[in-house]
Amino acid sequence: MSKTIFERIRDREIPASIVFEDEDVIAFRDIDPQAPIHILLTPKRVIPRINEALSSDKELLGTLLLKAAEIARNQGLAENGYRLVINNGPDGGETVPHLHCHILGGRTMKWPPG
Repeated sequence: MSKTIFERIRDREIPASIVFEDEDVIAFRDIDPQAPIHILLTPKRVIPRINEALSSDKELLGTLLLKAAEIARNQGLAENGYRLVINNGPDGGETVPHLHCHILGGRTMKWPPG
């Protein structure tokens, strides 16, 4: 199976504006932002989608959410708020089969989202 675009970013095969990285996750700016701040945070280990996550992934999933909050704070989003989005499957808006969290902020979000 070929690598997803997120694996290629992780492996530095294609450029990205990386805002955070550690041994577990990598975060970079979305190339088609839907808000003034739109960052994608993805685990380095591939989990195709949240629906395929296993109980053995719970520590990594917790890390993903805690890092999303940390990145949002570092981007100045904590005071006014932000949105975290995880899409699952085509009807959920998933376009890359590699679990990722959208961190969206810098404007008022509407509800319902879409």
